[in-house]
Amino acid sequence: MKSGNIIAGLDLGTTKVVALIASVEPDTNIINILGIGTAPSEGLKKGVVVNIDKTVKSIQIAVEQAELQSGVSMQEAVVGIAGDHIQSFATRSIISIPHSNREIAKTDVLRITEDAKNIKLQADRKILHILPQDYIIDGQDGVTDPVGMSGVRMEANIHVITALQTAMQNVYKCVERAGVHVKGVVLEPLASSSAVLDDDEREVGVALIDIGGGTTDIAIFHENVIRHTAIVPVAGNQVTEDIAVGLGILNNTAEKIKKEYGHATVESILHDERFMIPGISGRSPLEIEKNLLARIIGPRMEEIFEYCFEE
Repeated sequence: MKSGNIIAGLDLGTTKVVALIASVEPDTNIINILGIGTAPSEGLKKGVVVNIDKTVKSIQIAVEQAELQSGVSMQEAVVGIAGDHIQSFATRSIISIPHSNREIAKTDVLRITEDAKNIKLQADRKILHILPQDYIIDGQDGVTDPVGMSGVRMEANIHVITALQTAMQNVYKCVERAGVHVKGVVLEPLASSSAVLDDDEREVGVALIDIGGGTTDIAIFHENVIRHTAIVPVAGNQVTEDIAVGLGILNNTAEKIKKEYGHATVESILHDERFMIPGISGRSPLEIEKNLLARIIGPRMEEIFEYCFEE
């Protein structure tokens, strides 16, 4: 198989690292999944690398599993990035059309995107994505594809996503140390939206909310254009911590009962039941009802969705 037909991705999450190797059929662009590897993530917190060695080890384990399944060596990969250091804002870029016939070409669209890169940022931040939302040609707004149109002046409303440079450098360092070259980076909610949203949803308007372990990722679309992205530093791990504190148990036990018995609302419990949780330090096991667990989980889930609603 030609190496050009192989693509690979790495998702560095707070709770797990996922590696994926796939092949792309050149004529149809159909993607065939060849191998997937997962490993517990112990070196990241809220999407940010806090321990280089542990993160490298997790990446190596996930990559080895994906390579074993696929029979293909992962030499380079596109890496998904998230974390509460991600910030986004809107800006506007303006250029003049230099051609004698005043017809806008693809090079002009690229030029206006490049012009947006000249925006002043804080010294510790780096541009991750520049996403044009719409264009304005000689005062006519709402243009989605300006190529071929005539005009003297073109403006673009642009969504800029930035990341903390040190956080990006640590991600690059971990992946490279694991023996994989970083082909590119992509914001996690953008990757998720490409995977699960269709054109009709993007056209009508939709908010994609991805609740992970350490962060909740948000991407908002309307009229087929991304309007807003955000990373909320509250997610599933906070739910687990609430259970651990509320019931006086260890975090790994709390995570287990959250997955097995957890409900976000009491109303969603069709058949309430009791279950046992082990006591700590020789104490007797405790008997807990599902509805008690739901009353612990519910307020934190409400908080997460309130943050999303604010965005």
